[in-house]
Amino acid sequence: MVKAIRINRVGGPEVMELVEVDLPPPGPGEVRMRHAAIGLNYIDVYHRTGLYPQPMPGALGVEGAGVVEEVGEGVTDFKAGDRVAYGGRPLGSYAEARNIPASQLLLLPKNIEFDTAAAMMLQGLTVQYLFHRTVPLKAGDTILFHAAAGGVGLIACQWARVMGVNLIGTVGSEEKAALAIENGASHVINYNQENFTERVKELTDGKGVTVVYDSIGKDTFIGSLDCLQPLGMMVSFGNASGPVPPFSLTELASRGSLFITRPSLMAYMAKREDLEASARSLFGVVGSGEVKIDIRQRYALAEVQQAHRDLEARKTTGSTILVP
Repeated sequence: MVKAIRINRVGGPEVMELVEVDLPPPGPGEVRMRHAAIGLNYIDVYHRTGLYPQPMPGALGVEGAGVVEEVGEGVTDFKAGDRVAYGGRPLGSYAEARNIPASQLLLLPKNIEFDTAAAMMLQGLTVQYLFHRTVPLKAGDTILFHAAAGGVGLIACQWARVMGVNLIGTVGSEEKAALAIENGASHVINYNQENFTERVKELTDGKGVTVVYDSIGKDTFIGSLDCLQPLGMMVSFGNASGPVPPFSLTELASRGSLFITRPSLMAYMAKREDLEASARSLFGVVGSGEVKIDIRQRYALAEVQQAHRDLEARKTTGSTILVP
């Protein structure tokens, strides 16, 4: 038996329960791993609330790091004692230990700690594909990145600095503004004090940015479109304020033939070779120290309800982990 978080219905943080569950031996193609640390991400809220539906009773969590305990039939790339990490489906990282398809696991370099890995896999792989595949950025580009002081945002600020990209970030407080600047943002806009669309136009001499990366959704969508140059790209990769409502494609045409995409990590990492290549890129910038993973909150697994409350109230900055 292992302790794990389960939900029997969708709803608020109170639906999450710490229970004991049976953990059978790993099946064919599976690995049993014991978590040393577990990542907390906003997508966990979407799964908990039912925005992203799953069968009930359900599990939560898409990110973790730890040690292989046992491998199932046909698994040749991993063995007991290996240090591993992952970020992605299937759900179930909110647990002391779990079985997971070997195809989702990555060997963790010795110079990256478990806490760091658990805090960076989903968020770091997200920034990797956003900056290198969704829109391959180049030195001198100017972009807008919402929620620049969050876990994804701070990685994005640092990685943009490494690439020579001018990142304009939005935040909700002066404390978060200072944090984003410290991590490499070229400019920061406090959306509680300034109109971010007007400020972006001021910072770019009226030109706008080439790309907007928006994980906020409903509250920032139209304003984000207004920040783009003609032929610019709107990358909507999250819904922290709620899903983007239906809109007319003429909204894109009237602003200068804009492009829009709604990417997901799962689609970008569906092929094993893409997952491994993206991980090498992430491990490289983290292992070199060019990108540092800032873990600013730690909660025991049993405190997961409070962790979700703090996350949804935007009380967290940087990355957050759960400790089993």
